[in-house]
Amino acid sequence: MRTLLFTHPACAGHDMGAGHPEQPARLAAVLSALEGPDFAELERREAPETDRDRLLLMHPADYVDGLFAAFPTEGRVQIDADTAVSAGSREAALRAAGGVVAAVDAVMKGEAKRAFCAVRPPGHHAEPDRTMGFCLFNNVAIGAAHARDVHHLHRVAVIDFDVHHGNGTQAMFENEPMFFYGSTHQMPLYPGTGRASETGVAQNIVNVPLPPYAGSEEFRAAYRDVVLPKLADFGPELLIISAGFDAHRDDPLAQENLDEADFEWVTDELVGIAERSAEGRVVSALEGGYDLDALGRSAAAHVRALMR
Repeated sequence: MRTLLFTHPACAGHDMGAGHPEQPARLAAVLSALEGPDFAELERREAPETDRDRLLLMHPADYVDGLFAAFPTEGRVQIDADTAVSAGSREAALRAAGGVVAAVDAVMKGEAKRAFCAVRPPGHHAEPDRTMGFCLFNNVAIGAAHARDVHHLHRVAVIDFDVHHGNGTQAMFENEPMFFYGSTHQMPLYPGTGRASETGVAQNIVNVPLPPYAGSEEFRAAYRDVVLPKLADFGPELLIISAGFDAHRDDPLAQENLDEADFEWVTDELVGIAERSAEGRVVSALEGGYDLDALGRSAAAHVRALMR
């Protein structure tokens, strides 16, 4: 069954200024890498804008409305120390969350087994009531809540292999036993959360911090020995991936030593679990990755595994 790609040119309209690592060129690098013959069978779809009600599944109304009010019609507005918004940010953010929601709908309706959302801004640092770390709305958490509320799923998992811990996703899931969050991430590193002792209300949070300069052996062992067994025990009916590629050895914002083969390997392993418990249903959404060449190669390896 086919794999879908959700994206939209408006996601490049979110511009935090010259020199900011979360730049529109990131999206261009990913899409360029997905233009080769290996991806001829990848079905392209436009990421739609989501609506306010979807955002309210994981964010309180005063946060959503306050952010809407902050979006400028020209220039830029600084929202927090790391995150700014521009005239194109509102549409980009709505399409980033909307792409994940549409991907969930597509795989739940049987239109495809798997989908990759090449969207920005990223989302996994966005807490219920706070922007953080380049993130405005928590795209994957909104997708998980949509799967619960609209498709009536009882077990939805998010696996996050971004080099930074997804503090926002964890905050939204830790008191919700029907959600599972598993993360490997460098520690110490921003945002400082994600200790192994943070386990959630029902052991539904699984964190495996990795030391600086950890490589393939440590990363694969973390999944093989800890994350994958606990994910399999949870038995997700839908698997969502926070696909950050900044643990690559070439990335300028961290100090891990992975390469694209590691992202392909972990994707294969995750798809295998989804095949056993979720009828193969996987939705992946772009998070970090700030060396453009490494980002493109890594995203291509990830999508290649989703397409198998």
